[in-house]
Amino acid sequence: MPSPLVHRTIAAGAHVAPRPFRAFAVRSDEPRHAWVARAPYACVHVVRTSFVDAAASAALVDAGYARVDIGETFAVDYAATTWDELSALAANVPDLPGQVARALQLTRVLGADHAAYDRSVATRVDWLASRGAGFHNDVGRHWSRCLFWILALDVADVEFVMPHAGVRVALAPGDLVVFDQTMAHGLCRPRDAGVAKAESFEDGAAGRQLLLTGEIEIDDTQWAVLGSPWLPIEAHDERGALDLMVAQFDDRTGAVQRPGALRDGMKRSTCHVEP
Repeated sequence: MPSPLVHRTIAAGAHVAPRPFRAFAVRSDEPRHAWVARAPYACVHVVRTSFVDAAASAALVDAGYARVDIGETFAVDYAATTWDELSALAANVPDLPGQVARALQLTRVLGADHAAYDRSVATRVDWLASRGAGFHNDVGRHWSRCLFWILALDVADVEFVMPHAGVRVALAPGDLVVFDQTMAHGLCRPRDAGVAKAESFEDGAAGRQLLLTGEIEIDDTQWAVLGSPWLPIEAHDERGALDLMVAQFDDRTGAVQRPGALRDGMKRSTCHVEP
């Protein structure tokens, strides 16, 4: 019988922005958010799960690695899947998407209604495989109004790291993580102290990771409840916010590249929406 779900919330709001900036903000290339931005979500959620048992995990891991190409270090690859495919592979796990939805519900990022998490989980699920991951973020299109989730299937001696938020989470199989992917994030070895080193992820099985991943679309009302309301870009300009839509990161350290060139990111003249 699976163990009870264990949820913990990690503070991720004490951001360290490079000079001349004092904060971060998320602009959008969608028309609905052309002249507004939001602060990054100030929490990371980790839910320890055990509903994927050893037999189901082995079947999922074999099938997932067969669908991706991660032959090189720092390689990251995605492959689309479906809950029908995953449920067939993990046939002894009752209602696999429902189990993921119940774990996500503990985070309350969509409120208390379980149906909202069922609908969210149903929208998309992918295989995600890597050999470590250099620091990057995901902001384009509708992702500016999403959070991402990952469910670790095959991980060992690896941390999920968000360098500008001071977050380092040691991952174990069964860990489900919800985070704001607009912030820089990557996968590192614990011994590397938050630095993503390609040379630390060797060839063979010991250097690879396999996860399931999906996205959680959040409406404007719920973003406000989460403490990250969409506000006029002028408000973020006054806060000295760096626009995460245009930020590029050093893949080893996560350092923002050429921050001085990003000074005008919170101006109406730098709108990301096509006219």
